[in-house]
Amino acid sequence: MRRRDRFVFCAEAIYKSQAETGEIKGHYLNATAGTCEEMIKRAVFARELGVPIVMHDYLTGGFTANTTLAHYCRDNGLLLHIHRAMHAVIDRQKNHGMHFRVLAKALRMSGGDHIHSGTVVGKLEGEREIFGDDSVLQFGGGTLGHPWGNAPGATANRVALEACVQARNEGHDLAREGNEIIRAACKWSPELAAACEVWKAIKFEFEPVDTIDK
Repeated sequence: MRRRDRFVFCAEAIYKSQAETGEIKGHYLNATAGTCEEMIKRAVFARELGVPIVMHDYLTGGFTANTTLAHYCRDNGLLLHIHRAMHAVIDRQKNHGMHFRVLAKALRMSGGDHIHSGTVVGKLEGEREIFGDDSVLQFGGGTLGHPWGNAPGATANRVALEACVQARNEGHDLAREGNEIIRAACKWSPELAAACEVWKAIKFEFEPVDTIDK
């Protein structure tokens, strides 16, 4: 599917889901392109479709291109989500490159509303409590990898999220009781039960590769 057709397809899905649920929806339409001119064309088209947010791969696109897009988005009421594609060849090398903290701070100067940081669990174990509600939870593989397909995957993610939010609001400790909360939700959500049966527990049985050198 070509880019313009994909943008239109996604916009139609956004408006359809908003009409059905009464909730605000969005999609990260990827404006990344080979030139700044083409990138701005994609952002303009996204804005014409009425979508609230676009995405840019700031490392592959480059900082100049990213700042150009950030200025356009700020001037035209678009949110700019930043993806970090290509980061691993820069920040996971012991003998050269930059730590991702440096890349993230450079992005602050270049411009962007939020950055895709990757899965939190296993990387920021001591910091999960400070997230609160001011975060974006992305369920890519957890949705598309569901054994029954994309829609059941989305249902499973939504059930898990709402079960955790409800439990938190009732005073439960998610860090300590999270597994029990999800197991309870599985009893009335076959989609979530199927997902948990496939993935079960998540284990990280390897040493970190992107620690700061001492």
